[in-house]
Amino acid sequence: MATIDVYNLKREKVGTLDLSDEVFATEVKEHLFYEVVKAQLASRRQGTASAKNRAAVAGSSKKLYKQKGTGRARHGSIRAPIFAGGGQAHPPRPRDWAYRPPRQVRVGALKSALSKFHKEGRLLVVDALELGEVKTKRLLDALATLKTDRKTLLVDAASNDKLRLSVRNCADHLFLPPEGVNVYDLLRHDTLVVSKEAAKALEQRCLRERAAGKGGDK
Repeated sequence: MATIDVYNLKREKVGTLDLSDEVFATEVKEHLFYEVVKAQLASRRQGTASAKNRAAVAGSSKKLYKQKGTGRARHGSIRAPIFAGGGQAHPPRPRDWAYRPPRQVRVGALKSALSKFHKEGRLLVVDALELGEVKTKRLLDALATLKTDRKTLLVDAASNDKLRLSVRNCADHLFLPPEGVNVYDLLRHDTLVVSKEAAKALEQRCLRERAAGKGGDK
């Protein structure tokens, strides 16, 4: 078991927390980061690019001039791509770019990212992320006290509205519930601050998805 120190918001050690080595102290497989982040970014693409081909643009279908005898190139329609206002040849079409890597790849990348934060000393577990009120300045003061005032990913239960609303105006910080933690958002932050309950929830999520993966990938 990986033993992690637990602090309060004043950065005073208040205990320890045992977490699974399989989740927070496993081998870091950085090649999995590329596979999962590429899939995440591809899924965010709108895929709405579209243009009209020669069949879709407005224009007469009458032959412009007779086939022979004019000395000009042969043309059959004003809607051809060669003319201004004509249809585009091989235009882009709306499409869905989303795809999902295998479950073992997704779970392996998430565990590797969590383990990377732990091994590099960028994971901080606090007993509770309770601010008492919705106030961004109070959150920033707490992060400064915790020495995590750079780009920080805060993870706590989705019901912690005071934390969620306090962090939403911060350009460099992000709040996510345990079920929303993902590889892309982990890797683009410098520090991971997680409550005790959220740490256990992350652990159970990874172990549960790994067990589900043994029954067949989906």
